[in-house]
Amino acid sequence: MAGSKKGNIFKRMGKGVKDVFAELKKVVWPTMEKLKSTSAVVLLVIVFFAVFLTLIGSGGRWLLDKVGFYDSVATTASESEPESVPDQTTTESTADTTEATSETSESTEASEA
Repeated sequence: MAGSKKGNIFKRMGKGVKDVFAELKKVVWPTMEKLKSTSAVVLLVIVFFAVFLTLIGSGGRWLLDKVGFYDSVATTASESEPESVPDQTTTESTADTTEATSETSESTEASEA
């Protein structure tokens, strides 16, 4: 492939465009009546499946409602435990950790020098 000569990029692009137009001339375009009938069929199928899937969803919801699926309420962590408010000890321990980290890095820099 490295040895084959491809030619100028603009010539290749022009040839590609010509090929596209040549293929489009071969296309058999539908008549207006054929286009209307196939479009109507497509729209009817879409409407049918929209109604069908809506009925399936509503029926499933109704069935799960009758079975009692939605009646059970799961206890979440926020309902079972009181809200955690950061207290003073948490803030102090975070500050102590930050100070200890900075002291460690300073001592490391001093020992390297």
